[in-house]
Amino acid sequence: MVRLDRIGKRYGRGPWVLRDVTLVVEPGEPVVVTGGNGTGKSTLLRIAAGLSRPSAGRVTRPRSVGYLPERFPTGVKLPARDYLRLLAGVRGVAARWDLVEALGFVGDPDAPMATLSKGNTQKIALAQALTATDLLVLDEPWSGLDAAAGAVLVDLVAASGCAVLVTDHHGHDLPGARRVPLGAGPGGVVVELDRVGEALARIAALDGVRDARAVGGGARVEVEPGHSDRLLAEALRLGCSVRSVRS
Repeated sequence: MVRLDRIGKRYGRGPWVLRDVTLVVEPGEPVVVTGGNGTGKSTLLRIAAGLSRPSAGRVTRPRSVGYLPERFPTGVKLPARDYLRLLAGVRGVAARWDLVEALGFVGDPDAPMATLSKGNTQKIALAQALTATDLLVLDEPWSGLDAAAGAVLVDLVAASGCAVLVTDHHGHDLPGARRVPLGAGPGGVVVELDRVGEALARIAALDGVRDARAVGGGARVEVEPGHSDRLLAEALRLGCSVRSVRS
C-alpha cells in the first residue's frame, strides 16, 4: 500500500505544483491519475515512488517499488540485458527477461540501450519496473507500445498483485481502475473544504457541482465557475470551512 497524506509540492518560492493531495492505493488496486498539462501528475508519481520529496505532507510506501518515468533517459550505453540485470540486482530480485519477451521485444538484447527504438526501450524500462513486488508507479506506460504489447501490459499489471499508480493520456482500459483527477476540468473551479461531515451529500447535490468526494478530514469539490459563489455560501452556511479555491 502507498499512502499520500496532504501532499504539497513547490520549487523554491514558486507556485504550488501540488497542494493538499491525499490518496491511498491498496495492494492489487490500480489507480489512474488524470488531469491536464501542468496539474502535477508526473510530480505526484515521482513523490509516490520516492524520487522527489514533498514540500508538505507525508508519504508511506512499501519496500519494493518499480518506477517507469514518462521519458526514459537517453544515452544509456549499457546493453539491454545488462541494464535489466543491474537494476534487478539493486532491487535484490532475479532479472526477468521473460517479461521483455512477453512484451514482444524485437532486436539484439546485447545492443546498447541508446541504440534501441522507442518501443523496445519502453519494453525494457517496463520489465525493470515490473519486477517490483509491492508498488508499481508507471508514468505513461503505454507510450511507444504497439497494440499487442499494450494488451500484454494490461495483463501483466493486473497479474502483479501490486498497488498500481499510473498516468495515461490515451485512455487505455485497465480493469477495475479508480480514476483520480488532479486540478479542475476545463473551466472548472476546485474548492477544498474542512469540517464537512454529513454535509457532503447536500453539497454534492448543488447545481453546477461536477464532483464531490471526501479527502482526508475534508472534501474536494469541483464546480462550474458560474456556481462557485453559491457553493461557497452554502458550504459556510452548513458549517464547513474553506481551505482553498482554485481554477
